[in-house]
Amino acid sequence: MAEHLSPDDISGINPGQPLDDLYTHRPPWDIGRPQSAFLGLARSGAIRGRVLDIGCGTGEHVLMCAGLGLDATGLDLADTALRTARDKAHRRGAAVRFLHHDARALTALGERFDTVLDCGLFHMLAAADRARFTAGLDASLRLGGRYFMLCFSEREPSEPGTVGPHRLTRDDITTAFAGTLRVDSIEPAVIEITLDPAGVQGWLVAMTKVSALEQ
Repeated sequence: MAEHLSPDDISGINPGQPLDDLYTHRPPWDIGRPQSAFLGLARSGAIRGRVLDIGCGTGEHVLMCAGLGLDATGLDLADTALRTARDKAHRRGAAVRFLHHDARALTALGERFDTVLDCGLFHMLAAADRARFTAGLDASLRLGGRYFMLCFSEREPSEPGTVGPHRLTRDDITTAFAGTLRVDSIEPAVIEITLDPAGVQGWLVAMTKVSALEQ
């Protein structure tokens, strides 16, 4: 059995570092296929309509959605990752769109989606950026639209002195999205990585955009 490795140690993630630096070498979260948690959503039919994958990386979830016949867009700020994503789409003959765009400025995108996917982006945001992000997400979802997030949980141990993704509690999540989206479920999940078969302890979160009266 492989020795457990700290996600901070193996990924070297620092929320403040240039994003292209994360793709100088293949990062541990780039597993070459969709995360099982999101694949389960796809198989259940929960992912539908126009889909936006924020922080799409090298595009596996966007390509998964395209394979379902959905209109799929991915956005990221890492040019290296986007180049890889576009190359994958070309090789697979997938009609998808990848944009260089800041997920903290979704309102500026000026588009509406039925489903938004977030694998490992929200837990990288500084607390000061969360309100801007959630407001943009609310503006980008159609009424009844769903937001699915896979993020680190506080159940995942952290090494003293390391800097990495924020370990989020249920309260962190519900507080951040209060007044914007309705939280439907927060379930324990595993974030798969390349260097540890046990993966990372996380949360799979499902939310819905509802009218003000329904919140």
